[in-house]
Amino acid sequence: MAVNLVNVEAVSKVYGTRALLDGVSLGVSEGDRIGVVGRNGDGKTTLIRMLAKLEEADTGRVTHSGGLRIGVLTQHDSLDPKATVRHEVIGDLADHEWAGNAKIRDVLTGLFGGLDLPGFPQGLDTVIGPLSGGERRRIALAQLLIAEQDLIVLDEPTNHLDVEGISWLAGHLRARRSALVCVTHDRWFLDQVCTRMWDVQKGDVYEYEGGYSDYVFARAERERIAATEEAKRQNLMRKELAWLRRGAPARTSKPRYRIEAANELIADVPEPRDKSELMKFANARLGKTVFELEDVTVQAGPKVLLKHLTWQLGPGDRIGLVGVNGAGKTSLLRALTDAARSQGDVQPAAGKVVVGKTVRLAYLSQDVTELPATLRVLEAVQQIRDRVDLGKGREMTAGQLCEQFGFSKEKQWTPVGDLSGGERRRLQLLRLLMDEPNVLFLDEPTNDLDIETLTQLEDLLDGWPGSMIVISHDRFFIERTTDNTFALLGDGALRMLPRGIDEYLERRQRMIEAATPAPAAAPAAKSGPSAADTRAAKKELQKIERQMDKISEKEAKLHTQIADNATDFGKVAKLDADLRELVAEREELEMRWLELAEDA
Repeated sequence: MAVNLVNVEAVSKVYGTRALLDGVSLGVSEGDRIGVVGRNGDGKTTLIRMLAKLEEADTGRVTHSGGLRIGVLTQHDSLDPKATVRHEVIGDLADHEWAGNAKIRDVLTGLFGGLDLPGFPQGLDTVIGPLSGGERRRIALAQLLIAEQDLIVLDEPTNHLDVEGISWLAGHLRARRSALVCVTHDRWFLDQVCTRMWDVQKGDVYEYEGGYSDYVFARAERERIAATEEAKRQNLMRKELAWLRRGAPARTSKPRYRIEAANELIADVPEPRDKSELMKFANARLGKTVFELEDVTVQAGPKVLLKHLTWQLGPGDRIGLVGVNGAGKTSLLRALTDAARSQGDVQPAAGKVVVGKTVRLAYLSQDVTELPATLRVLEAVQQIRDRVDLGKGREMTAGQLCEQFGFSKEKQWTPVGDLSGGERRRLQLLRLLMDEPNVLFLDEPTNDLDIETLTQLEDLLDGWPGSMIVISHDRFFIERTTDNTFALLGDGALRMLPRGIDEYLERRQRMIEAATPAPAAAPAAKSGPSAADTRAAKKELQKIERQMDKISEKEAKLHTQIADNATDFGKVAKLDADLRELVAEREELEMRWLELAEDA
């Protein structure tokens, strides 16, 4: 029988006149991996702070088992700004001691990309004071994971981690014996790691068995049973439930919900997106040309990020863009934005960007646009316009769209200066959509948004007819809102990934393995490659690179033909088959390139 580690008994917490938690009783046992979800401001962080005894309850009590070793990652670290990374993470261990510890090596490689901490100016000897908030957070997480814990409590651990870092952290936490309580808005992460869910709502905490997908099914079923009128049944969760059941059944390998009830619940829910209908509407709004890139080079200062890029974004294309930090994701969007806003007058360092004449671009950057603090939420939206056309005869007033984005009628009269970071992010996105763009660039749109707001945004984007590029470390959001995934792997090229983010992680792993020097071995009779072998390898490498360039050009032409024949499904199917053959051929060449690179 599992040992009980923490007991929460009849705990209540009030701030001002609002009860965040009201008589909540919960327990955490050995082996539990619990995900905590709920709207921003409903008390998730307060709950886990009381669980860890970092905050006192107004009533009730929290008890820990004797000798409990607990590690907590809060949203504000307690690192010494004068100390080095080495001092805070590794302590007094000598180099041979920590380098011989498999756990320490795994944590440093997983969170920082290598034992020498690439990206930090002095590696392990970097002083913490001048570092960014994201870098400090990774250091605090590394410090916690290297220690031995009975219970780990994490508040938004995936913030400031890229797709690879999140994937590594999920695997690391699954392999640990420690119990876990984790607040996060990353739904893919919750599905991978958690075996139970706590849903914090209006002072109560509802418990569910399983990961995020199981939670969606169980909550939808609970709401179906509790519903007393049809309007209550039309919950946004039903649409997400339909997507999970139809599009990604493998997410729930051990389902704990009633499949029959789930299927009955979604029987009348259509597919999330009517792609052919949206494509027709997008063609009507945009014409045939949106963005066409010809032999483009993108730079950030003197650094070349992308070279000889020939690619196009067509009408109705929904693209997810992933890649290593510094590979040029944001720089690519900025180059396209500059070309669009200057009507083609501002061009990248080399090559040409052709912009469609009807393009109306909205770009959500990572920076939150500052608005006058005294301006009310509704006034900030009405500054753009009073009503918005969402396509297919759908129209919304500014107030209705505010409500869909989580701003209740009362909240709409809140001064902008009183909004939280997540609420300002929502308002920024809302103002962009209110301007009726037909092309959307979203750079990390999920930052600071809670799960309920994310599902509302996804629901809105399902019916939005236009072209879209999304940069995000949130796998669930990319898979949910886009149709194709492209990657920047740091080698100056843009690649389509037919199998999405799983393929991206596989490619990155192969690249890391190829770049990692093999461990020193005993001297062998055979020496390394001869000079002749090296010359031959370099010659073949050049040949492969020319072949890959030709394949990229053919892919671009096929994408153009697919866009031009969007309504001829027979022709599109044949073109798509040709495209898949090209992708397979390119992947074989890439694997051969990696093999030859070592000899060259």
